[in-house]
Amino acid sequence: MTEARTTYKRVLLKISGEALMGDQAYGLHPPTVQRIAREVQSVHELGVEICMVIGGGNIFRGLSGSAQGMERSTADYMGMLATVMNALAMQSALEGLGIHTRVQSAIPMDTVSEPYIRRRAVRHLEKKRVVIFAAGTGNPYFTTDTAATLRASEMHCEAIFKGTKVDGVYDKDPKKFPDAKRYDKITYDDVLQQHLAVMDASAIALARDNSLPIVVFSLDEPGGFRGILAGQGTYTIVRG
Repeated sequence: MTEARTTYKRVLLKISGEALMGDQAYGLHPPTVQRIAREVQSVHELGVEICMVIGGGNIFRGLSGSAQGMERSTADYMGMLATVMNALAMQSALEGLGIHTRVQSAIPMDTVSEPYIRRRAVRHLEKKRVVIFAAGTGNPYFTTDTAATLRASEMHCEAIFKGTKVDGVYDKDPKKFPDAKRYDKITYDDVLQQHLAVMDASAIALARDNSLPIVVFSLDEPGGFRGILAGQGTYTIVRG
C-alpha cells in the first residue's frame, strides 16, 4: 500500500559534507549522522531504491586548499578522500539501523570499499541495498554535485534529491534577505542564467541533458525526505 503511493522508485540523495557537522565547526557530529540515517531509513521503508553522494567539505575543501597555495589536483584528491570518510560514517549509521549498505569508491581502496562498477551498483539497488558513491568521479576539477548527477544518470534514477539548509530554491539567500522569493518550480536554464546556488553549472547542465529532475528540500525538516516522496512537503523541483 505505502510503496504504491510513492512518487519515485529510485532516487539519489545528495548532501554536503557540512550537513554532517551539526553545530560543530568541522568534522562529523554522530547524532546528526544518525538523524540523517533515520531519514534515509524512513524512505527505504517505502520500498524506494536509494543511492547517495556525500560531499567532503566538513573535513577538507579542495578549492580552499588550492587557494592557499596547494596544487589544485592534489587538493581535489584530498577532498575525494574526505568523501570516503563521510561515506563510511553514513554506512555505519545505516547498518546500525539494519539497512544493508555498500560504499563504492571511484578511487580504488579495496580494504574499505568496493570499486565503482556500474552493473554491480545497479544490482545492489535492485536488492534494496543503499549504495553510497564516494570519491566523486575520481577526477580532479569535478565537484561532488557533478559526481551525483553523473551517478544518478548511470543508475537511471528518477530524480536527484538535494538536501540543504533551506526548503527550496530562492532568488537570493533567505537567511540574509527576508523578501527572498521561493520557487516551487524552475527550469535548468533559469538556474544557470540567474546563477542560483542549487548545484554547480556542470551538474545542472548534465541534469538538463539527461532530463533528470532535481528536488531541492530542507534536510533539517524532520520527515521531509519521506514526505516529498509521498507527494507532500515543501520543496523546489528543477526540470526542463
